[in-house]
Amino acid sequence: MFVREIYTMVMRFLLLLFAVYVAAADEEPFIGVNIGRDLSDMPHPTQVVALLKAQQIRHVRLYDADEAMLIALAKTGIQVAVSVPNEEILAIGQSNTTAAKWVSRNIVAHYPATNITTICVGSDVLTTLPNAAKVLVSALKFIHSALVASNLDRQIKVSTPFSSSMILDSFPPSQAFFNRSLNTILVPMLDFLQSTGSHLMLNIYPYYDYMQSNGVIPLEYALFKPLPPNKEAIDSNTLLHYSNVFDAVVDAAYFAMSFLNYTNIPVVVTETGWPSKGDSNEPDATVENANTYNSNLIKHVLNVTGTPKHPGIGVSTYIYELYNEDTKAGPLSEKNWGLFDANGVPVYVLQLTGSGGVLANDTTNQTYCIAKDGADPKMLQAGIDWACGPGKVDCSPLLQGEPCYEPDNVVAHANYAFDTYYHQMGKSPQSCDFNDMATISTTDPSHGSCVFPGRLDKNSTFPNVTLSSMNSTNSDSSACNIHRGELGIRSLLMVMVLLMWGVALL
Repeated sequence: MFVREIYTMVMRFLLLLFAVYVAAADEEPFIGVNIGRDLSDMPHPTQVVALLKAQQIRHVRLYDADEAMLIALAKTGIQVAVSVPNEEILAIGQSNTTAAKWVSRNIVAHYPATNITTICVGSDVLTTLPNAAKVLVSALKFIHSALVASNLDRQIKVSTPFSSSMILDSFPPSQAFFNRSLNTILVPMLDFLQSTGSHLMLNIYPYYDYMQSNGVIPLEYALFKPLPPNKEAIDSNTLLHYSNVFDAVVDAAYFAMSFLNYTNIPVVVTETGWPSKGDSNEPDATVENANTYNSNLIKHVLNVTGTPKHPGIGVSTYIYELYNEDTKAGPLSEKNWGLFDANGVPVYVLQLTGSGGVLANDTTNQTYCIAKDGADPKMLQAGIDWACGPGKVDCSPLLQGEPCYEPDNVVAHANYAFDTYYHQMGKSPQSCDFNDMATISTTDPSHGSCVFPGRLDKNSTFPNVTLSSMNSTNSDSSACNIHRGELGIRSLLMVMVLLMWGVALL
């Protein structure tokens, strides 16, 4: 009898481990955008959604639960984080009934047509609203209880975004700790996040860290620019090397949580970005710097680079923000964090392809690698086979039924395979050769729904870049991803073997 009870307990643990593994395997880091509405001419929700779809933006965070916006997002598949505005927290945190009504009106009424995945209860509450901070944990619990009552607690997570300023002594990260005056709120909050499988949400602004450092933080370090090893910041306790502010702050949050004995709560960055324009005392708020920061940020997240403390574990991040908000109070920079103006015109075109750290901000030199006229079809096919194999090009768009299958001929397929490889290799002339079967062209070979990488460079803010193609310019990171996949398969096989072994003992 005792053996059977032990077996039952072990099986439950293994099944739980298996479930956690499957859930983790399905989660890839993402880039999303925040959508503020402090515009004198705010686009209609249908226009906002049209822009999101055109830019292939699949994750958004709203600062409220605007009904028109939620209706416009319905049936798009876009994953939505909605927010309880700060001014409503006090009422919700003091009344379970008020929280239930809020969830019924703003969540249940729209789900699942609108793919709501997260509820952000306020923003920066602990550092800006001391009265509401006292009931913040109650507000989280009441909102979560309402989700439980509607059987939505597994589909929708509840958390609250924090300002990174509540992390004190943030460098070196290993010495970081939360403002101890907040511990009476933070500890039960972390208990809640851990027990519900939610995330620690963090707003990180390297721009302000840089501006307030009085020259201590180099601009390159704030912008994700590549640094030689001798210029990287080193944590003297862990000997971990930090090449950017973003990673250092994320790891500071992990260390601060571990200082309070919480080691399994993942971090999601709910706000980060860089302004494209500022006042005279903000000389580094420029289009070039904004482009550099956000372009490098996107590559960093989608490459699943992780942080020095957690390499290979990506940090999902929302960029602040979709639109420039011209009615925002404060300095000029406050009005210029957007990727687009109110008409949907890009403030700058993000540079997301090519090798190396900082990509050129010149968007006029658009080139493509295509098959030469009269090239031997057999040689072209050999080039396709190489590009889609050892060249690590994602050639799935060339499969039957996919966007680039038609026209079904070797020249069209070679154009796509060659051009994709060319862009993965940073548009170096040597990468457009293919045994002298290819040539560089300024004519866009895209057609219909088959969009080539060069077109994505020019017209798309968030191109549909696969993780494999993002990693193809860095053999080390590709090997890391393959290794992580092998480890995952081995773990899964081990669980299955243990389960079968347990059955055999019965």
